[in-house]
Amino acid sequence: MKNSFKIILASGLLLLSLNSCKKEDLNLKPTNDVTADDVYATPAGYKNSLVKLYATYALTSPSGSDNSDVGGLNAGFADFFRLFWTSQELTTDEAICAWGDVGIPELNYSIPSNDNQFLRGLYSRSLLQITFCNEFLRESTPEKLASRNITGADATAITRYRAEARFLRAFQYWVLLDAFGNPPFVTEDDNIGKVAPKQIQRAALFSYVESELKAIEGDLADARTNDYGRADKGADWALLARLYLNAQVYTGTAKYTEAITYSSKVIASSYFLKDNYMDLFKADNDKNNTENILTINYDGVNGTNYGGTTFLINAAINADMLPATYGVPNGGWSGNRTRQNLPALFPDVNGTADKRGVFFGTKNTIDDVGTFTDGLRVTKFKNVTSGGTTPASLNGVFSSMDFALFRLAEQYLIYGEAVARGGSGGSAAQALTYVNALRFRAYGNTSGNVSAAALTTDFYLDERGRELYWEGHRRTDLVRFGKYAGSTYLWPYKGGVKAGASIPAYRNIFALPTADLIANPNLVQNTGY
Repeated sequence: MKNSFKIILASGLLLLSLNSCKKEDLNLKPTNDVTADDVYATPAGYKNSLVKLYATYALTSPSGSDNSDVGGLNAGFADFFRLFWTSQELTTDEAICAWGDVGIPELNYSIPSNDNQFLRGLYSRSLLQITFCNEFLRESTPEKLASRNITGADATAITRYRAEARFLRAFQYWVLLDAFGNPPFVTEDDNIGKVAPKQIQRAALFSYVESELKAIEGDLADARTNDYGRADKGADWALLARLYLNAQVYTGTAKYTEAITYSSKVIASSYFLKDNYMDLFKADNDKNNTENILTINYDGVNGTNYGGTTFLINAAINADMLPATYGVPNGGWSGNRTRQNLPALFPDVNGTADKRGVFFGTKNTIDDVGTFTDGLRVTKFKNVTSGGTTPASLNGVFSSMDFALFRLAEQYLIYGEAVARGGSGGSAAQALTYVNALRFRAYGNTSGNVSAAALTTDFYLDERGRELYWEGHRRTDLVRFGKYAGSTYLWPYKGGVKAGASIPAYRNIFALPTADLIANPNLVQNTGY
């Protein structure tokens, strides 16, 4: 199913959808010369508009990679994944960037300013995508369908589209919940353009995301039955499991039992680990892959931007590494690499290496943040197929590797950590089976298997680092373990000090952008900023 849905994401159909606004709050309606009655006149119009909701994850605008739906930010920085990855990885022990663009050094140091352009961009991108979802939901009510004479099987299909739109909106509200805590809040029921959006508090937003994901479950396609790249029950349960694993951070009340319940639902839904770990991160990772649950789909010719996996691959290599080896023969941007903490998670066990740890270089310490060769490079991601061929790539730079927002391995680790933290309904024996399945794949044999006694909570932080590094989890994980802020755990350049320094607890969430505070008097800045 990948090719048809993937190409549609990049096609001119995108232009039929309502165009974007370039403000940072939700008190706006997308505008275009094309009216909603034109866009949504037919069942095909609804399908095209659903496509836009997904396309905004993979593209920066309807008009190409040189333009951005998000105002005030270079188009090259403006896609969702690049902004999300930057917030989750550069601020932690897993990555550091050599570039001196305004805002990057302070992310490297885990002390971003209130107006950091990359965090402002993430905030704006998430709100924009929520705005699109709200508009779709306003136009797809039963009353709207009836007024447009859309009935029967077509109306049933649009009911599913609505559930997917609500999932995508819930996902973006989870991003805001996790990163910013207390954002502005608007749904399709609010009278946009009349009043400024109200601010929602973190615990209330948690409850809203939880309730939305539960409410739409029955209308989503069964797990692994929807088109590739579209949300289904598996994605819904996976997000609920992630939400519940972090519930104590978000609300003060642990929900580890619920994390076990929903990760178990995913695990029981005919997902299976990919035999070769590295094949998860190649250009044909849509083929014969029952591990990925929901992906952002990229196409290196038909739908390009300088974020996504194009960024992930190019920013981690330079010319000395022979970019053609990574499927981007004219690429290599000399930006991101590791800090020494990440390679240290991969010691040999009984003389056998953990194959998940793939690095390039000879110097794992960083004496100069601006020197790309200080710190080992991550070679996990390639725009090359598992058979060794390179797909077509516009200008030899852009990637067709898809990115998994959710995959089965994360659910194994959610289950295990929730058991270790005291959740009920699971078992340590089952958690051990899941962990050792990941480690057997990693080592190619049982040499890396662990015993039940090893499965402490801290073990899961390290194992998540080994399994999920550079996949956009690390900041959330460190916060959950109480190791992001404070001095309990230091890493190089944390707090702007080479040896690492404590940062205050208020930095467990980011600041709301000043521009939105000025524009919306209902918003109150997060404590500490």
